[in-house]
Amino acid sequence: MDRKDYRHWAHKAADWGASYLEDVVDRPVRAQVSPGEIAALIGDGPPEAGEGIEPVFADFERIVPDGMTHWQHPRFFAYFPANAAPVSMIADMLTTQMAAQCMLWQTSPAATEIEIKMVDWLRQAIGLPGGFKGTLQDSATTATFCAVLTMREKALDWAGNRDGLSSGPRLRVYASAQTHSSIDKAVQLAGIGRENLVKIPTRADYGMDPAALAEAIAADRAAGHTPAGIVICTGGTSIGAMDPVAEIMDVAEAEGLYTHVDAAWAGSAMICPEYRHFWDGAERADSIVFNPHKWLGAQFECSAHFLRDPGELIRTVGLRPDYLKGPGDEDIVNFNEWSVPLGRRFRALKVWFLLRAYGLDGLRARIRDHVAWTEEACERLRAHDRLEIVTEPSLSLFTFAHVDGDGPTQALLEALNDDGRIYLTQTSHKGRYVIRMSIGQFDTAREDVVYGCDVIEEMAEKLT
Repeated sequence: MDRKDYRHWAHKAADWGASYLEDVVDRPVRAQVSPGEIAALIGDGPPEAGEGIEPVFADFERIVPDGMTHWQHPRFFAYFPANAAPVSMIADMLTTQMAAQCMLWQTSPAATEIEIKMVDWLRQAIGLPGGFKGTLQDSATTATFCAVLTMREKALDWAGNRDGLSSGPRLRVYASAQTHSSIDKAVQLAGIGRENLVKIPTRADYGMDPAALAEAIAADRAAGHTPAGIVICTGGTSIGAMDPVAEIMDVAEAEGLYTHVDAAWAGSAMICPEYRHFWDGAERADSIVFNPHKWLGAQFECSAHFLRDPGELIRTVGLRPDYLKGPGDEDIVNFNEWSVPLGRRFRALKVWFLLRAYGLDGLRARIRDHVAWTEEACERLRAHDRLEIVTEPSLSLFTFAHVDGDGPTQALLEALNDDGRIYLTQTSHKGRYVIRMSIGQFDTAREDVVYGCDVIEEMAEKLT
């Protein structure tokens, strides 16, 4: 495509996107295709001669939309949402058009300085104290990996990066069984080893047991191991479990251990003061992550990583070769030193657009609605004689099952997703196969939730 053609095709792409968002409710939520079906429509090799954009765009329209699961569908009740408020989409379009690589202040001054401001706006929005600084990572997985690397280096007195891990002590990291698999991955990739991720038992409310945590740390010290840090869960992916943050922080501070709070999903709810009790004590942590791209409306990818002392992270993952040095670097922020990748997108622009366009009051209203509708949906399904609630609502997530056990529950989920009108996913809880219902897509309305319950009840009755 010549640049002179760009305006025409950019307009066409924008028009297509607007029509897609208007009509997405009429599509099946989950892609109704079989494995390999899309690949069979794509050529087996690259063309030698260019075809131009027109046939490519035509093939996009013919092949891609029907092969996608539609995350912006208002009846997407699966996983957690990957929200994209329209204003955030516009901001990301502008970011794409500028096509900047924002690794250093000097490569994109506005990107760096707006990111500093937006992280601080988000800090204020969720009620963290002013000492926290931070950055926008691509995902909570990356933020957690950075936190675990920092735990490792602090425990090794900063020698791991220099000397390697082969001759060092056996490090231990602590988390509950309700934490996300990204913690397992972080411990694996950090060279600590999954066998050294100690899963602490939970209490009746499925939050980590602080007494069991203290006992595990004492046992590891007695065995000659080196405790490195604790990952605290606020809103686990499976059932929305909440660790008792303040009590765990008491243990961590007594033991001198680095702490990371994983609030990837639930952190967005902390813009509402009435939900902050779920993470009382988070202000004492060393590292905290939440994803504005999950529940707040920021276009994926956008993960806010807050740090009590950014210098510890920079010392762990930062590297400044000669070709990246510039005059005055000591006095400016270069965000490539705060994460694993060197290159980075201008993520802060969509946060700026989002917060200014909707305001905290507008975003709070959405989250409060989602929580209220979740409780309403839970009570409606509880009343159905073929369904039972397995775990109660945690913010906007609960789980349920068919009363006849795992087989019918799995059959119900498959029927729901094959039907296409709504989309739900499963998890395992106490050895049971259960269905998760997560309400939080940016454009979901109460009538979508009511409709979703209608479909669930209809399908449950067909299995009887």
